[in-house]
Amino acid sequence: MSAGDTASDGGLALSPITTDTVRELLSDRRVFPAVPAELDEDAELVLDSLGLVWLLHVVEERYGLVVEPSDEDVVGLTSLRRLTAYLRAAQTDRRRQRATEGGGDER
Repeated sequence: MSAGDTASDGGLALSPITTDTVRELLSDRRVFPAVPAELDEDAELVLDSLGLVWLLHVVEERYGLVVEPSDEDVVGLTSLRRLTAYLRAAQTDRRRQRATEGGGDER
């Protein structure tokens, strides 16, 4: 898993990525028409490549978190719970990296 930061946010996301925030990101029916409005955390989730690219773009815009999942990572993003865990782990890794570099606090 590779994560970075953007110049516009100073390197740290403002708030933690939660299941509810990922559910909200998946609620855009124009991008994710097959995702049910009341998506259960463990329901099967199938994201096409365009949807995944859009989702990661929005995560970068909102949280300043650049995530570049490997093919193995993508195969494992099969539920809301797993997708959220992946993004939170990337966010946590980035915060630890920034704290180690002396570039910020470990929120």
